[in-house]
Amino acid sequence: MTQVSVITSAHSVADARLHRLTSALIRANISVEIIALGNEKNAPAGSQFHAAVGGQFHAAVGGHGFFGRIWRDLVIPFKTDSKVIIVLAPDLLPMAKLVSKLRGQKIVADVYEDYMQLLRDRAWATGPTGVIAKFVAKTATKIAAGCDLTTVADTQVPPFNAKDRLVVRNLPDLKVLTQSGELSPQPRAIYIGDLRASRGLKTMLEVAKLSPNWRFDFVGQVAPADQALVDDFLLTPAGAGTTFHGRQSPANSWKLAAGAWVGFSLLEATPAFVEAVPSKLYEYLAVGLAPISTPLPRCVELIEQSQAGIIAADPVAIAQQLAKWESDPKPLIELRERGRVWASHNLDSEAEYAAFARRIESLIQRSR
Repeated sequence: MTQVSVITSAHSVADARLHRLTSALIRANISVEIIALGNEKNAPAGSQFHAAVGGQFHAAVGGHGFFGRIWRDLVIPFKTDSKVIIVLAPDLLPMAKLVSKLRGQKIVADVYEDYMQLLRDRAWATGPTGVIAKFVAKTATKIAAGCDLTTVADTQVPPFNAKDRLVVRNLPDLKVLTQSGELSPQPRAIYIGDLRASRGLKTMLEVAKLSPNWRFDFVGQVAPADQALVDDFLLTPAGAGTTFHGRQSPANSWKLAAGAWVGFSLLEATPAFVEAVPSKLYEYLAVGLAPISTPLPRCVELIEQSQAGIIAADPVAIAQQLAKWESDPKPLIELRERGRVWASHNLDSEAEYAAFARRIESLIQRSR
């Protein structure tokens, strides 16, 4: 019998947090199966993957789209026979909690963001759809509080009244990261993560237009609402110096960091982001990339502590800074080295993920 099932009706198996949590369990010699979207090539090494859409589950758990997701929410929990299930998608929690109780499984709710605040960042979450989404978010948060273990991605993420709450930050998993190493001959900037307006997509494209001597690598899925913006950008001269790599597994994503000079983290001040620390900031520092971040409070605090990046929100100011580093990279090299040193002394990823694995091991032993 598999010891742990990581299940989601909405996330790709390439999701970075899914990889970090799963890899921590596998390193602790805990067997893991995953039911998620995507394909096996992007699954964490050592895990057993089942595609939530397509393959053997296609007829059972539905296709893409809204109704397919609802059907997956109802069916996926019955597809697990492990001692512990870890649930990532909030709308999957109600059925998963019911099934786990009937089967005697232990259930873990992984709350990766403040669901209610996140909805304020989504243009579709208005009208009747918004009402339903907010009900689901409130219900999921309440159910998460009552699970055998509730893991949250940061200190400010609810529920705060969970009966057993563990903060598991999105610290870098050094085993899947690639160090940036020597600067590439042509200056290069990278961004890894979802590509949407609220995550700085418009700003990054404007910077690319203003920086003809730089190359840009964007790794992640473009939000449907912003695809037209990207298509128009690719028709401009700057488009020739920019590569959109699409969604990749974490390991493949970070291979593109080799030789890059800087990393973008240009979140807008939305309710979901204003108190957050993007995981990519930790990762940029760990691999030796100088981060460029918008002035969100905790991002400012991190960059001031590490003295390893810059704070800027205006595309012109960012492009001017890139031009300075292009003409004289020495200050940039100093920032990058400070970031590496700070990360090595302040980001104890191994201890944090090991603590998570121990808690899951305890649940395994307590399950019947």
